[in-house]
Amino acid sequence: MKQQKIVVFLLAAVGLLVLPLALQSFGNAWVRIADMALLYVLLSLGLNIVVGYAGLLDLGYVAFFAIGAYMFGLLGSPHLTDTFPVIAAMFPQGMHTPLWVVLPLAAGLAGVFGILLGAPTLRLRGDYLAIVTLGFGEIIRVFLNNLDYPVNITNGPKGVSQIDSLHFFGLDLGKKLSIGGFDLMSVSLYYYLFLVLVVVSVVICHRLELSRVGRAWMAIREDEIAAKAMGINTRNLKLLAFGMGATFGGVSGAMFAAFQGFISPESFSLMESVMIVAMVVLGGVGYLPGVILGAVLLSALPEVLRYVAGPLQAMTGGRLDSAILRQLLIALAMISIMLLRPRGLWPSPEHGKSLANAKT
Repeated sequence: MKQQKIVVFLLAAVGLLVLPLALQSFGNAWVRIADMALLYVLLSLGLNIVVGYAGLLDLGYVAFFAIGAYMFGLLGSPHLTDTFPVIAAMFPQGMHTPLWVVLPLAAGLAGVFGILLGAPTLRLRGDYLAIVTLGFGEIIRVFLNNLDYPVNITNGPKGVSQIDSLHFFGLDLGKKLSIGGFDLMSVSLYYYLFLVLVVVSVVICHRLELSRVGRAWMAIREDEIAAKAMGINTRNLKLLAFGMGATFGGVSGAMFAAFQGFISPESFSLMESVMIVAMVVLGGVGYLPGVILGAVLLSALPEVLRYVAGPLQAMTGGRLDSAILRQLLIALAMISIMLLRPRGLWPSPEHGKSLANAKT
């Protein structure tokens, strides 16, 4: 059995390593879809800590994504030096903050905001917690949209542009890399970086799930009153869940800003939060393979359906808008999956066993 698992893991690793090289032959657009899928996997893993492990419904998770993105955007673009003469005098060559500085800052700042969000919501549950976290996400977006007056910090709705690409060990991920006559495009280089981050995040989440902290989170998820009666410090563990989950969002946001080279408040709307929650629920709440599957499907499906909606629009003589048709197809797919697989596409096997035992 262990040998079979090792063979499966090796085949999966080879497939993931070869995937961008195969997609690259069909065009960079397909590799970009894979890159964004990995970023959404990273976001879903972070939200799974809050929703899947601790059972805290967070509809404002995209706020941490925005915090990380704007942290990297402001420190890796000429916006601050162009706006503030003092900063320009301190950094005459531009800030161009390296990755090793921005990543911990983005994770740390997002984690602090996660704790600040969790502190006033400790007594809330269910729908009330969802409403408060939803409001937090919208507040962050509105702030980013309006912090261009009287002092221009975020450049408001115009967004931040000319963001540096990632550099480390003399390698610029914004330029193609030639190895033995074979060109690795920029999007493929970003793919491998995102893949490393996802693998590290999966290992961290798996170790958390098996740790005492993870078991305490699950006890809170199942019955908070019973967990408190057993001596679990629910207050600190809830704050830890919000903070830990937020760090994943901050790192993913920083990667998103470097990958896109441009960010604006429109990229961090409420629908983004809803989609991330849908990825976790659709795949299987609290189960890492299910969360990854849900994130990949829901992030890649809208882009793949672009190639389906166009021909369908042509068949109707242009009477149907392709964008609306694409949303309709996504909605039908999600409804069908939730009707056929109410516990998710790949639910936790332990959860299934406990449900089966309860019915008998």
